[in-house]
Amino acid sequence: MRKQFMVIGLGRFGTSLTRTLIANGHEVLAVDKNEQPVQEIANIATAALQADCTDEAVLRELGASNFSHAIVAIGDDLQASILTTLLLKEFKVPKVTAKARNEMHGSVLSKIGADQIIYPERDMGIRLGNQLSSDNLIDYIELSPDYNLAEIKAPAAMNGRSLKELNIRAKYGCTIMAIKKGDQINVSPKAEDAIYTGDVLLLIGSNDEIRHLENDYERA
Repeated sequence: MRKQFMVIGLGRFGTSLTRTLIANGHEVLAVDKNEQPVQEIANIATAALQADCTDEAVLRELGASNFSHAIVAIGDDLQASILTTLLLKEFKVPKVTAKARNEMHGSVLSKIGADQIIYPERDMGIRLGNQLSSDNLIDYIELSPDYNLAEIKAPAAMNGRSLKELNIRAKYGCTIMAIKKGDQINVSPKAEDAIYTGDVLLLIGSNDEIRHLENDYERA
């Protein structure tokens, strides 16, 4: 389904987000108060404008209230980030996602009505830290404070054993959602399906549960 987004702030994060949304077939109005990033994204975004979104009249002229989702990707200017988020909520934008530099910034954004707070630098640090801490971990995404999605290489100790035999959920609390074998992916594998060396497992569970599983099989 084609969606319309407003991305405010064209630093590395905002620019990357705009490129990805456009590549996925959506429409994006990209806005920044500086001319250079606007020029750089102009041939990619649906529309790119130089404007100061801390000005209520500017947001009205841009038609902010017509967008179902706005992303405030402003980086270093905390005052601009907070004021823009507040104005977007006053314009009744149904969903406002705001980038935060730290927990305090995020707390303020949440209190003034931001629907989703993201911490790109913190989350990337967590993701990379988890990847570097494990020889088998390929990728790791925090879905919520309680659940994570991890992609790991099947440990050698699992080779040739079925899911029923391994009994991962009962032992560790996490669940194998899919098994990737080369270009093939087995979604919701059955109890009798076996895991082999070279397979990639898609797991869902808490960080502790996934780490416990990895540690056990590293020792096996």
